[in-house]
Amino acid sequence: MAAVQWRSRGRSYDAELQRCRTEAAAIEFGDYHPLKPIMVTDTKTRRGARKGSTSSTSSSSSSAPSDPLSSMLDGTDPLSMFAAASATDTPAMSHSSSTGDIGKKRREKEEEAVGPDFEPWSSKRGDILARFTTTEKLSINLFMGSDKGKAPSPGSSAVSEKVRTRLEELDDLEEGSQRELLNLSQQDYANRIEELNQSLKEAWASDQKVKALKIVIQCSKLLSDTSVIQFYPSKFVLITDILDTFGRLVYDRIFTMCSDPQPLPDGFTVEDVNDTAKETCLNWFFKIASIRELLPRLYVEAAILKCNRFLNKSGIQETLPRLTAMIRGIGDPLVAAYARAYLCRVGMEVAPHLKDSLNQNFFDLLGTFRQISGESVRNQLLLQRVEVPEYLTLYSPAINWILQCIAYRAPEPLLMEMMERCKTMANNALLLNSVMRAFRPEFVAARATDFIGMIKDCDESGFPKHLLFGSLGRSLACADPPESERLTILNEAWKVITKVRSPQDYINCAEIWVEFTCRHFTKREVNTVLADIIKHMTPDRAFEDAYPQLQSVIRKILTYFHDFSVLFSMERFLPFLDMFQKDSVRVEVCKSIMEVFIKQQVELTRDPVILNAMLHICKTMHDSVNALTLEDEKRSLSLLIIGFIRMVSFGRDFEQQLSFCVEARATFCNLEPVLVQLIHTVNQLAMETRRVMRGSHSRKTAAFVRACAAYSFITIPSLSSIFSRLSLYLLSGQVALANQCLSQADAFFKAAVSILPEVPRSISVEGKLRSSEAFLLDFINNFLATLLVVPDHPEHGVLYLVRGLLNMVQDYTWEDNSDAKVRVYVSALPLLAAMSQEAYLYSIPKVDSNETLYGGDPKFLSEINKLCETLIGQILDHLKVLGRDEQCARRQGALAFSLFGVLLAHGDLRNNKLSQLAINLWNLSHKHGYCETRVSVRTLEYTKHLAQQPDMSHLSDTIQRLALQSRT
Repeated sequence: MAAVQWRSRGRSYDAELQRCRTEAAAIEFGDYHPLKPIMVTDTKTRRGARKGSTSSTSSSSSSAPSDPLSSMLDGTDPLSMFAAASATDTPAMSHSSSTGDIGKKRREKEEEAVGPDFEPWSSKRGDILARFTTTEKLSINLFMGSDKGKAPSPGSSAVSEKVRTRLEELDDLEEGSQRELLNLSQQDYANRIEELNQSLKEAWASDQKVKALKIVIQCSKLLSDTSVIQFYPSKFVLITDILDTFGRLVYDRIFTMCSDPQPLPDGFTVEDVNDTAKETCLNWFFKIASIRELLPRLYVEAAILKCNRFLNKSGIQETLPRLTAMIRGIGDPLVAAYARAYLCRVGMEVAPHLKDSLNQNFFDLLGTFRQISGESVRNQLLLQRVEVPEYLTLYSPAINWILQCIAYRAPEPLLMEMMERCKTMANNALLLNSVMRAFRPEFVAARATDFIGMIKDCDESGFPKHLLFGSLGRSLACADPPESERLTILNEAWKVITKVRSPQDYINCAEIWVEFTCRHFTKREVNTVLADIIKHMTPDRAFEDAYPQLQSVIRKILTYFHDFSVLFSMERFLPFLDMFQKDSVRVEVCKSIMEVFIKQQVELTRDPVILNAMLHICKTMHDSVNALTLEDEKRSLSLLIIGFIRMVSFGRDFEQQLSFCVEARATFCNLEPVLVQLIHTVNQLAMETRRVMRGSHSRKTAAFVRACAAYSFITIPSLSSIFSRLSLYLLSGQVALANQCLSQADAFFKAAVSILPEVPRSISVEGKLRSSEAFLLDFINNFLATLLVVPDHPEHGVLYLVRGLLNMVQDYTWEDNSDAKVRVYVSALPLLAAMSQEAYLYSIPKVDSNETLYGGDPKFLSEINKLCETLIGQILDHLKVLGRDEQCARRQGALAFSLFGVLLAHGDLRNNKLSQLAINLWNLSHKHGYCETRVSVRTLEYTKHLAQQPDMSHLSDTIQRLALQSRT
């Protein structure tokens, strides 16, 4: 093909803009308007209709256009279908498919018998397991199973025969069906209990009901063992989980027997229960009544207490007092207390309104308090080497739960009566502690002074007073005492707390009262508390064993003090932070402070107190980064530090702002995202200076924006990410150009060009290697768009930056079988065409572009045309190479069509050779049928539109020679 003579067509951008504007048209408002509220159609589904078919009554007018989204839903919308489904009676489901859903819905309904303000047992479970631990070895009896535990034969119908059979089944436990496991650790013990729980479920699923009952009886027996007494509360939690599972399985089975063919309603009565279900239920109670030992018989019957609903109306009401009385036969006061707790737990689930039995449990509990100081308990504690205060704390979960159940929505006279009973009881400190933990915080807070008086009267030897003040503090953290009493309450509490000798006991209590102090007092009192904590926790480095509590103190202070100028003005706050010596903990504390600062600090700040403290905290986080730090952790720390940097503003004192960025760069040099943010901050500072000066810099501001450019130019090379460097060089060059810093802009752009060869062929994106071509092409296109307004340097040749960029593209090692280099050449042609115009498409105020420098000089235009011809020649050579390989036909067609579009938009097609080249490129792009027909049609329509303009009539001849071809 002969050499192409390029000539850019003249463009009048203003005239083109006017032609592209949309025409204003009068709008007639009718019934339909796009912002008119949509009327949702209520669709009634027909029972038994084919799936997906619906019948609906349209409520919109027939003249309204159809909604494309609604049409996809066959006339219905999901909300209407949901409403219709809820309004339609659910047809009876098969027994096998509905049992699980019925049981779940029923349990959810019944759990609502107590309100959401009642703290459930499940929320206490984890705390008990974590608190009551032991290093002693434990033992357990595992049920091994036996063939004797089969159901009785159908012929044995006499009552005596049934009783004998039940006894034989249960006696199998005594006939070698157990295996004792010794020397178990606490975790091993918990695992064995979980195995028993799974065995229970498997036995039930395989219809081995007697085996399931034996497992439950065996587990219940374990609750009589107090050989490792410190572990008893945790053992109670683990074993009652199994009892709960058993009770649920029995109830659901009987409920299912009543649900055929129709499910029982939630509020069913005895009359709704069929005879088969009643007989099965009665059989379960008879089996349990045959258990010889008191404790397992009590626990297992309590587990299925709810099943009394199937037998008679008053079954639960009659059974609860009987079970309450049975507990009086348990000799060990600790075992009896937890048995009462379990009965209260079951009672609150099935009959929360029957408070008399719950209250009786409490009064019976008071009656057993004299046993705690009895000889048998003393001997047991002596044998196990357990101190009395530690032993008394074992009662806390049980007594707390019993009192919580009684106090739930209880009238104040009852609570006052219980409070008075505490005063008259021996060991009343234990009871008082539970009262404060279980009663409503509002009740305790209103009588905080009375409770403090009762605490003072308690015996110190049995139950430490700091624990009592801890319980009082928890209530006062949730409810406010009278304002006039708050200072007295704090002083009385702190008198006791500060005298606690054990650092661990001290911090456990002090951490609770910090919230009360922050909630009601100023920084002066909080500072005093912090000073006291530092005084107690610094000797012998006691703080190393109390990091969780110290972190809790920080969190509570941050919850109530959102004014960081006040927070950091506390003398003891930063010394308090210095107690966090362990690196990981110190970083976590700093992160928590930063998170609150970013969330709560609404206004920008320049407060030196805040800045110094936050720089110290951010430096602590930054200095924790090392070679082993994970990328996610670095990213997390960077985001927090960036959040702080964005909140710093010195107003119009731009020099101070730049000084801060200089200091921050030195402080946070190991976190690349922070350095990137600092460069953005300085660039923004330069643009803010330009805005204030309205584009006309004085000598001082001109020097300042040059200093900003120098900051960026120095900082960018320290970044490891090549694409971060490229984009920041380009952005900083644009900022320098906007501020008339031409030599600085030139340096940025030359630096960007010079590092292009360093771009790797693949980069890591979210942990995966990806080709870098797409990123590189995107950057080059942005760069080309900027070069339009960059004036040539007087000491360099014409278009030296454009030539330098294209030379780098020419020398870059692109991927094999890649068209990226040629696509850059295609992208450069519109830039060169725009440079040849008399008036450029855009410009920068107070910066003379090449349009002013050269003023349409023929030599300048000649240089542009020569460069365009060279680029087109390179592109055509590449097209020829692609044409030699049939597998490259699609790439050849796409590239040819791109070049055709550039010639059409920017070339002067009055030149015959250029016009012929455009036609050849069109035909080449359609040669193999890979060009999209829709795109071709639209391009042809656009060309016809151009040809209608007076100065573009020469395109008519070209259009006649452009034919649409389809794939053959």
